Amino acid sequence: MNSMTFAAALCAAIALPCAASAHLVSGRSGSDVVNQHHAGSIIIKAQHSHGGANQQTAPANSQFRKGDIVIEAPWTRATPEGAKVAGGYMTVVNAGSRPDRLIGGTFPLAGRFEVHEMAVTNGVMTMRELGKGLEIPAGGRVELKPGGFHVMLMDLKGAVKPGAPIKGTLIFERAGTVEIEYRVAPIGARGPDAHAH
Repeated sequence: MNSMTFAAALCAAIALPCAASAHLVSGRSGSDVVNQHHAGSIIIKAQHSHGGANQQTAPANSQFRKGDIVIEAPWTRATPEGAKVAGGYMTVVNAGSRPDRLIGGTFPLAGRFEVHEMAVTNGVMTMRELGKGLEIPAGGRVELKPGGFHVMLMDLKGAVKPGAPIKGTLIFERAGTVEIEYRVAPIGARGPDAHAH
């Protein structure tokens, strides 16, 4: 897959709120589209759309719990044939008195599962793997959503198709493995119950 095809597929998979597919490069690629500042990161030149009013995520009625960890409304997005990446989103609640950390997981169609963060600095959007995982503070909640924290479902073995929920797991440092089900939204949707646009 060439860099432009990969860029388009990645932007579709994570539904970036920007017209970024022509400006996305891997930190390992050496591309001169955007200066490389974060080795191993993906860097995107943000060109934000004005569709913020349409980017609300609708709630989904699904919740999964193990110990003090509660997973609310996990969802992903359908992918076109040949896509190699998809994003996973949810809210993680820690009802306990000690912090925990999301460190991994599984998805049946993915060869790799990584926890990522996106941020915009000086008009450049970067995406990087959180090598030590994502901390869920004691008594707190962390939202994984497009344009922020999310999980990357990589090396897909087939297309993610709308229809029945897809089972998966999340792995936490303290709570261990939590079994969940991802709702599958249409390609390009901004939330689990949203329509593509």
